[in-house]
Amino acid sequence: MFGHSSQRLLLRTVVRTLALVGVALVCWSVVARPSGAHGPRIVYRVKAADTLWSIAVGHYGGDPQSAIWEIESANHLAGAAISPGELLVLP
Repeated sequence: MFGHSSQRLLLRTVVRTLALVGVALVCWSVVARPSGAHGPRIVYRVKAADTLWSIAVGHYGGDPQSAIWEIESANHLAGAAISPGELLVLP
């Protein structure tokens, strides 16, 4: 069907195309930055009388229980125990 030289040319074209795509992906990954679409990241330092409930009520609208779950999830907390001075990311 194809001659030997046609197959080599096709193979060379495929290899060059894949190499070019690889280089483009590497360049894109180097310059890619977060879009900031989720707004600024808030880091909160826990105070002596704080609870996750009080933080949720003070920083979120709506159901505090949903906010508590989001805070626990974002900070990889196993439960509601927090300590004064601890830094929490508020999503």
